[in-house]
Amino acid sequence: MTHFSFDIVGFDLDGTLLDTSGDLAAAVNHALALADRPALSVEQVKPMIGGGARHMLKQGLTATGGYDEAMLDRLHAALLAHYEANICVLTRPYPGVIDALDALAARGVTLGIVTNKIERFARIVLDQLDLTDRFACVLGGDTLTQSKPSPMPIHEMVRLCAQQARGDRAAFVGDSIFDIQAAQSAGLPAIACSFGFLMQPVDELGADAVIDAFDALIPTLEGLSR
Repeated sequence: MTHFSFDIVGFDLDGTLLDTSGDLAAAVNHALALADRPALSVEQVKPMIGGGARHMLKQGLTATGGYDEAMLDRLHAALLAHYEANICVLTRPYPGVIDALDALAARGVTLGIVTNKIERFARIVLDQLDLTDRFACVLGGDTLTQSKPSPMPIHEMVRLCAQQARGDRAAFVGDSIFDIQAAQSAGLPAIACSFGFLMQPVDELGADAVIDAFDALIPTLEGLSR
């Protein structure tokens, strides 16, 4: 087997492991409808995803006429309630995810998740997709006092995973500038997913490598290992 020296690989969730765009767009549109705003398409919502639900809603409201803080608070609560009740209607792993996770596990790699999604919601959707047991830790946007792009949750993921791993050399995989900045600030090589919920062209993220599909993950990690 080709040399592979990563002990830990961390992942973002939305737009990286899972295509959650359909369910998130439905939640945004539920909130917008309560404010008599026009619905947004899934493609319009995708670039709004990655900074947490409140950040996503702010952008949706801005795109449809603006907001004040009282409106944002009210609609944020409605969005979260709708999303929790419909969290895994359309959500699925991206093609190749399961095979890639299996391949990493076969190499003895310990896996973790760092997402800006509320931790409870992250765990619900992972449970519904029968993926939870694959990960040594799941850190959400509300788990610690800081979320991505802070390196704090990346450091915590490495600390937790290292309790089960053979070592602590880690890499991180994500789709947003929050992911890349957090990983690199924590001293980890960062791999960007070109198929995710990009806020800008993937080449502008400054990642150490880019993958266009999950069948490229193992070879890309092998290349970064050398």
